[in-house]
Amino acid sequence: CSMTQKYKDDVVYSPGTVIISASGEVSDVQKVVEPVLVEGLSLYYIDFSKAPKALGGSAFAQINNKLGNETPTVTDAEYFLKAFNTVQELIEKGLIASGHDIGGGGLITTLLELCFSNNESGLDLNLSGLNEADTVKLLFAENPGIVFQATEQVEDILKTAGIEAVKIGLPTNSANVLIVNGNESYDFDIQSLRDLWFKTSYLLDRNQSTPALALERYKSYKKNELNYNFGDFAGTAASLGIELKRRSQSGIKAAIIREKGVNGDREMAYSLYLAGFDVKDVHMTDLISGREDLSDINMIVFVGGFSNSDVLGSAKGWAGAFKYNEKARVALDNFYKRNDTLSLGVCNGCQLMVELNLIYPGMEQKPTMLHNESHKFESSFLTVNIQANNSVMMSTMAGKTLGVWVAHGEGKFSLLAGENAYNIAMKYSNTAYPGNPNGSDFDTAGICSADGRHFAMMPHLERAIFPWQWGYYPAERKADEVSPWVEAFVNAFKWIENKIK
Repeated sequence: CSMTQKYKDDVVYSPGTVIISASGEVSDVQKVVEPVLVEGLSLYYIDFSKAPKALGGSAFAQINNKLGNETPTVTDAEYFLKAFNTVQELIEKGLIASGHDIGGGGLITTLLELCFSNNESGLDLNLSGLNEADTVKLLFAENPGIVFQATEQVEDILKTAGIEAVKIGLPTNSANVLIVNGNESYDFDIQSLRDLWFKTSYLLDRNQSTPALALERYKSYKKNELNYNFGDFAGTAASLGIELKRRSQSGIKAAIIREKGVNGDREMAYSLYLAGFDVKDVHMTDLISGREDLSDINMIVFVGGFSNSDVLGSAKGWAGAFKYNEKARVALDNFYKRNDTLSLGVCNGCQLMVELNLIYPGMEQKPTMLHNESHKFESSFLTVNIQANNSVMMSTMAGKTLGVWVAHGEGKFSLLAGENAYNIAMKYSNTAYPGNPNGSDFDTAGICSADGRHFAMMPHLERAIFPWQWGYYPAERKADEVSPWVEAFVNAFKWIENKIK
């Protein structure tokens, strides 16, 4: 609970502290309720507090330079627990389609944020049934509670459990939140309020990145919608010819190449395993010492992360480990001289492949990787377009637009020879920042060697192989067992399988 630091002539005692941590088990990560309105479903309100609405300590009070004397509380802990557990049961049964807790900013903030997640939704609400005549308290009090969407069948379940739920309205296709409370009515314009809501982030962003890019993000944030094109992707493991719980070995080997500081190895290893590979873990010390020479490996993957903490720049130290250690260099050279091998570099691995010139060996104006235009680490879920290409991994996926994660600080492709000089297999869907998160030339997200065997990309496809890993996945594709990104790994496996027959 406390620490003592002893010096030659003194002892310093730290204050006595107790840190209490709590955790809750998640039984199914796919059963997540998000604040995204679903057309046609009623909205319900549940108050968890059983207490009068109070404004003390609220965001509303603070922006009026007040503190207040009465704060929200919970008067019935047993009811709170019962309400919480009942809602969990509804989520478990798949009866809640969307929702949002009532926290900072109160009910009005909750209702607006339900509309902020897309460009189409509005609300038509009657809050008279909440029995609070003071509309200011009704909208801005931060008493714990939730707003959710569900079909009418939840009403009987909640009533049987003794939980008071009030139906408050329906979503609309307007750009407004219309609220009636008794004799009062209000009309909130979603677009202008969303701009105001985002403005705080914009002002902070000006201090973190350049004012120009912060303004570009502010102007374009509502345009970066996640619109996908899955093509003919079926979504099942069987359609891809894979087993979700494979146990037998295939004899086709892939190696994860690691350096200290990388962090994408587990996800990548599983992605390869899922596609059929027998996966081997190879650390740089294995190559440097000669314990591993890659002679029996069919595919290598340089994984993402921050090797050597990016002290010398992204992948510079990692590249040096190959350049200045004879056994590692020879093992890599011999691997790339073979015509039956594939390689993939993701994020830090992409930076490594570019640094070692593994994609376009001998090219005079080779690609280079530069710091993001924002001069800061960028992490987001965005969309990429897969171009017509000859990549072993990506050629069958041409025309698709997919969601994927990016997380890097030095991801800008600099392609001085012009767009046609490089095999650009993947581009960011949106040119404006942050749709193109790093300012890459020609919105480049991934490049391929001339023969299609070696591919380097900045986004993390291995972190999006299952639908539940995506920031947003289409609700109408609930039956999908895997995401379209698995196809890239399956293509690699099948290519090698055909080569070695």
